[in-house]
Amino acid sequence: MKTLRRLIYGEVLYAVAFVTLGFLSLFFFFDFVEEIQAVGRYSEAGYRLVHALTFVALMIPSHLYELLPIAVLIGTIFVMARLAQSSEFTILRTSGLGPWRALKALLLLGLGFVVLTFAIGDYISPPADRAGQLLKARYQGSITVGQTGAWLKEQQTNAQYAVNVSAMAPDGSMRGVRVFEFDNQGFLMSTLQAESAQFGADDAWNLSRVSRTEFPPRDADTARIDRAQLDSFRWPNQISAEMVAAALLKPERMSTIDLFQYIQHLRANSQVAQRYEIEFWKKVFYPLSCLVMVVLALPFAYLHFRSGGIATYVFGGVMAGISFFLLNNVFGYMGNLQNWQPWLTAALPGMIYLVLSLTAFGWLVLRR
Repeated sequence: MKTLRRLIYGEVLYAVAFVTLGFLSLFFFFDFVEEIQAVGRYSEAGYRLVHALTFVALMIPSHLYELLPIAVLIGTIFVMARLAQSSEFTILRTSGLGPWRALKALLLLGLGFVVLTFAIGDYISPPADRAGQLLKARYQGSITVGQTGAWLKEQQTNAQYAVNVSAMAPDGSMRGVRVFEFDNQGFLMSTLQAESAQFGADDAWNLSRVSRTEFPPRDADTARIDRAQLDSFRWPNQISAEMVAAALLKPERMSTIDLFQYIQHLRANSQVAQRYEIEFWKKVFYPLSCLVMVVLALPFAYLHFRSGGIATYVFGGVMAGISFFLLNNVFGYMGNLQNWQPWLTAALPGMIYLVLSLTAFGWLVLRR
């Protein structure tokens, strides 16, 4: 059995690596063509060809995370179909490789791809994507989500805060920070406007060039409004750099732990976390789709091929992989709009393809 596994694993790994390299090369070319336009547009800011190449290279882990299940499906289908066409799989079956043994062998290989996909999506892709965004911000401007910036909420014992961050600078600092302080009844108590802010090491923000306005309490005898200009101001809070980055960057580029912490922060401040919950569960279920892909590819080993018939089935694998990718995104948008259960929204595409793969396995392998 070790010899059979070594044969199948070697063929599948080689095919998956070849397919992955082809897809990554294609995406690298498309990203580079798009960045070439930015080189000409921001040439006066120092954004050169080497910066565009660096940014495109930093996007490779994100593409690899998205493409790996599709590459696993296409590569495994190609290997299974080729073994069937050359009658090698028939020989393996006569040597004792039954359907359940073949399924177990492929599932063990699929677990390896699951671990690889999770590691890339959680530990390689998020820092690489953040480094790429900061690189572009250094030459093309600060990271922002539009004219209004990003809004966050902080709830403390005696007050509630609404925080607006216009942009994040390439050095990790914040630009255009506004803090609105409310009492427990929702009345405005004070406002802060700072040109910049740095994350402190003691759960506080260090604001620079601050304009502070304090309003009198509701039951005060006077209606005096105090204004002050400060060079620096320390504001204690629990909003971390990861939370600000989550509000400014795409949630799908965050790690699972960062998403979980940000969801807890949103819930603690009575904010809607549906979008981030869906992305969290997609992070959990998406690597498991590699298992579904290898199960879906196994029935191709039991088909009978004519000369040149492999190309048709490989093309079918490409279409199945693309449809899975599209279905995964469509269900994410639909779940967010229709307020579906986040875990169900993230798991539905994998469940649909799991049913299809098990149906094909039962009909082509066990029944026939």
